Amino acid sequence: MHNFRELKIWQKSRILVKEIYKISYKFPPHEQFGLTSQIQRAVVSIPTNIAEGSGRGTNKDFARFLDIAISSGFEIETDVILAYDLEYITENDLNESITKIQEVQKMIFAFRNSLK
Repeated sequence: MHNFRELKIWQKSRILVKEIYKISYKFPPHEQFGLTSQIQRAVVSIPTNIAEGSGRGTNKDFARFLDIAISSGFEIETDVILAYDLEYITENDLNESITKIQEVQKMIFAFRNSLK
């Protein structure tokens, strides 16, 4: 069992949550129950799945939750691209977000591989 609070992937994913929330605040009010809700739920699922997986009894179980966290990153990346396509965010917001998302995904992927 791992202490999730000590994991760099959990700490970094919390920072990502704050960044994505800041970007989603730029979305128009009519997206409150659409894209805004979708992207916020997806980004929160990253540290949540890391925490939940860390409490599992085996590394195999933990790795499964890390896979879910990685997949949530792809979902967030897609949502950010859609927000850019819909002109809710700037190109700079898009590029910065994708860089941060991919950084977290790479960290989680590397950690997951170390469990095997």
